[in-house]
Amino acid sequence: MANKQYTAIVVGAGAGGGIVAKELASNHIKVTLFERGDWPSYDKHFNDELISQRVQDLGTSFGPDGKKNPRVINSLDGKRWVADYAVNHVAACVGSGTVSYGAMAWRFMPEDFKMKSTYGAVEGSTLEDWPISYDDLAPYYDKAEREIGVAGDMSDNPFAPNRHVPYPMPPFEYSKEGGYLAETCKKIGLHPFYVPMLRNSVPYNGRGACIRNRYCVGFACPVNAKNGTHNTVIPVAMQTGNCTVRTNCKVYKVHTDGKGRAVGVSYFDENDKSQTIEADIVVIAASAAETARLLLNSKSPEFPNGIGNNNDWVGRNFQGHSYTGASGLFDFDILDVTTGPNTSMGIMDYNHHNEGIIGGGLLANEFYMGPYSFSGHRPPGAPQWGKEHKKFQRDNYNRIGRLFGPIQEMPLFEARVTVAEDVKDYWGVPVAEFSGGHHPLDAKHCDFLAAKADEILKAAGAVQTWRYGGGTGEQSGGQHQAGTCRMGNDPATSVTDSYGRIHDMENLYIADGSIHVTNGGLNPVLTIMALAFRIGEHIVEKWTGVKTK
Repeated sequence: MANKQYTAIVVGAGAGGGIVAKELASNHIKVTLFERGDWPSYDKHFNDELISQRVQDLGTSFGPDGKKNPRVINSLDGKRWVADYAVNHVAACVGSGTVSYGAMAWRFMPEDFKMKSTYGAVEGSTLEDWPISYDDLAPYYDKAEREIGVAGDMSDNPFAPNRHVPYPMPPFEYSKEGGYLAETCKKIGLHPFYVPMLRNSVPYNGRGACIRNRYCVGFACPVNAKNGTHNTVIPVAMQTGNCTVRTNCKVYKVHTDGKGRAVGVSYFDENDKSQTIEADIVVIAASAAETARLLLNSKSPEFPNGIGNNNDWVGRNFQGHSYTGASGLFDFDILDVTTGPNTSMGIMDYNHHNEGIIGGGLLANEFYMGPYSFSGHRPPGAPQWGKEHKKFQRDNYNRIGRLFGPIQEMPLFEARVTVAEDVKDYWGVPVAEFSGGHHPLDAKHCDFLAAKADEILKAAGAVQTWRYGGGTGEQSGGQHQAGTCRMGNDPATSVTDSYGRIHDMENLYIADGSIHVTNGGLNPVLTIMALAFRIGEHIVEKWTGVKTK
């Protein structure tokens, strides 16, 4: 088996797909890596707030074009409508969200892999344990931090999970706001620490250090110091000579042979012409929404409801993160707006084992907001237009501090992605359709975490504070989307095994947030990366017999 030259297709060049492509190509498997977007360029996506990813209703700087890629939304009030803007989309470019993300690099907590065992069954939720533990994934967290590049220091965080090796780069210093809030947290008995970042705090892996640009989240890095798959593992994969990246290509169907094997995919090339390519191994890493959509659109006699969906679990348990927290108006400048990106201090005191709460979430000081975003984050009653609006903007831009974080949502069977047979995209493919909402506990947990943020800001001297709720309405899968193809040991209640292989398929894998059973109270990208290293290693060992450790 080791003498055969195997070929692989990887769909999606983001956090998961880029890593799997590198692992396979570095071990002599020929890889075709498909990306629906193009290579990112700072010059094409400069620091223009009005086209940034953070302002979803104005479009996204890295695509996709919402008019070519509509979505169908089923509102909780019973209305069904077509969205032709970037709802629940992820970036369309090589590197995907790792180009424009805020780059927080969190490991999930040990409890995050054992939520049901830790807290018990939750009525109305499909809350379940992962089939793997933190200890199973810890070596791959190590590898992700080293190969992608993380700056951090958890020595002040008593809640941090165990580590085998230190971070490869020292942490970023506290921003003015971060340092001030850190001192406040210490005074009231909390445990602040430096937020780990997928950014170069010092020169690393042949690229320079971060220049502390204010416009970071939502944008490409002007000096290439923010670490994603586009500037780390994908170039390594290409340098092997075993990886070809096909950009502006939209994969729309996976083909199977009726005997439990994937044999190839069909896609629209850069000229919108339909093409088909064969391979021995297929890996899908297109995002929780698009991976589910691709499987559901890949019907066959063997899978009349879509690949892997004979038990009706593909597309279920769609999760994101309900962001919550508080803002405070100070009578002094708490922000230093000459440097960025500002987020630097975090606390995990409220991430687990809070009385009456299932899980919880982290709190961190926020990234800088541009003026347009800032205008929507005012205290109740603040002027929204005219002369007084402009005066508030001028007087208070530097005087509002923020503490926010993601709450771990309770997965729901009814929160799902399906396909809309009556609505097609630009290429004539049925689009993703979203339905379902939140478990009632999500709102309760958001209120809990927002209250804690409010307490800290008041202790810091804010003259006025206001909270942001969350956990209500439609699903929050606009960012950090996960769960639609959860892993598990039982094919009756999961889509893949613990290595991302679709049950009943010999050679079809998933390597993105789709396979998360739960999504933690932390940004999930480092977990996606760690799982991708684990999945890539498993594929190499299974198909070539080569031990990569």
